Amino acid sequence: MILYLVRHGIAVDRTDPKCPTDPERPLTARGVQKSRSAALGLREMGAKPDAILTSPYVRAAQTAEIFAEALGFPVEKIRVSEFLKPGDNPAETLREAAKLRVKEVACFGHAPHLDRLIAYLVEARTAFTELKKAGAACLEQASSQGRWELRWMIVPKVLRELGD
Repeated sequence: MILYLVRHGIAVDRTDPKCPTDPERPLTARGVQKSRSAALGLREMGAKPDAILTSPYVRAAQTAEIFAEALGFPVEKIRVSEFLKPGDNPAETLREAAKLRVKEVACFGHAPHLDRLIAYLVEARTAFTELKKAGAACLEQASSQGRWELRWMIVPKVLRELGD
């Protein structure tokens, strides 16, 4: 299985007095635009997910929808996963993705959860990555024994350049 991990785009600042609760924080107009450009870059890299999972938080779901449209994935088939919330257990996220039994899965979530998921998959003791907003990583299950390897990790600026 190939697993794409994408951090949500730029969201409303949580220190803004008009900011809704954390689960309801949406993307900013700039976040939408930059996420759309990054999504086009991921398409240029050849990503073709058979399934998309997203955190239920608004900013992650919006990012998932933007990427789905760019990747030609039906938005109505995006699945919401409680296991992609910011503080959830990476093992549960992997179990949920594995249940789908597809070749490629894209997961949309938050830091530091996605960085902890990368560390968990490659059997690192602690997180060693820092996905940027609208940045992506690709991991591949390297063997039937469950070993994973980090194929690439790309910052959103490079994704946007690829998409332009």
